[in-house]
Amino acid sequence: MFWLLLLTRGMVGVGEASYSTIAPTIIADLFVGDRRSRMLSIFYFAIPVGSGLGYIVGSKVKDVADDWHWALRVTPALGALAVILLITVVREPPRGTVETHSDAPLQYTSWAADLRALSRNHSFILSSLGFTAVAFVTGSLALWTPTFLYRSRLAAGTLQPSPSGHASDSDSLTFGVITCVTGVLGVSAGVEISRRWRRTNPRADPLVCATGLLGSVPFLFLAVVTAKQSIVATYVFIFIGETLLSLNWAIVADILLYVVIPTRRSTAEAFQILLSHLLGDAGSPYLIGLISDRIQDDRPQTFLSQFRSLEYALMVCAFVGVIGGGFFLATACFIQADRKRTELYVQGQFHESPEGEDRIVVPQGGRPTKVPVSSVLI
Repeated sequence: MFWLLLLTRGMVGVGEASYSTIAPTIIADLFVGDRRSRMLSIFYFAIPVGSGLGYIVGSKVKDVADDWHWALRVTPALGALAVILLITVVREPPRGTVETHSDAPLQYTSWAADLRALSRNHSFILSSLGFTAVAFVTGSLALWTPTFLYRSRLAAGTLQPSPSGHASDSDSLTFGVITCVTGVLGVSAGVEISRRWRRTNPRADPLVCATGLLGSVPFLFLAVVTAKQSIVATYVFIFIGETLLSLNWAIVADILLYVVIPTRRSTAEAFQILLSHLLGDAGSPYLIGLISDRIQDDRPQTFLSQFRSLEYALMVCAFVGVIGGGFFLATACFIQADRKRTELYVQGQFHESPEGEDRIVVPQGGRPTKVPVSSVLI
């Protein structure tokens, strides 16, 4: 019945993608400015905290029921509760009204036109690529960290192999607690640092994202290379690295919301989620496992060789983190212009050319001349 597991997992993915695409845009239509950033930080607590609680609840339910199936049967009840609350409590606000201070509807464009406009939005594209790097690293850590810690204990001789051959529940539980705590600390700290820094530097948001991602790289690297010598040091480095990594979650969403006009935000969210999952956390666990297996093929089947192969494979995360930090630094070069353009559009002071309409071409140089006032288009 493995096909049924894949089918139900795919249905969970459809629900997650639909919810993650629409929910931030509803928050954007309810709040503006610093208040929107705070509300987004509360919303994005769900990613690290929910992931951490998944490790904790899943391991405990499996122990109590002595069956891993029951670990997957807890979440449907929580999902049903969320659906009931969405239907009975949440009301959809008018799109963009809170920013325009008017009830006049914004002009919608075709989906193809939205994609063309988004492809020309440098801040959106670059921040999405940076967020894809964040998803790559977090996806790899989420799947492989418990197994890596288990193999490090086997290689150091401090743990006997489990009958199942998989990571112990204690490692999953500890990693889950770390993920919860670092998620709360990282998301809240990232939003607050960005809010304060934004008063003096309009490029604060992408710079905080770059600092967090680049700053996490050495700590995650140290967590990998010190695992065999000291498991305590590894947990400390993981804690610091994940805290810095979590600085990005709410800020990236906030960047998208203020560099993309209201009528395109859902499309932009969908594209960003697709890109970050497709090139990030959907493929990174498989890639790390593939690299580990290829390294293991040339080595004897020992606890040490299994540990080393996964250790070398996880070092890929450090390189991806550096690349992602570069994308966020590049975002800082365009963030002011893209944000100003969006604000002017929402306020009705800037209009895009309709599809197919010829644009006025202004020459960059040439001989000046006097023309009648009636010939000048203002």
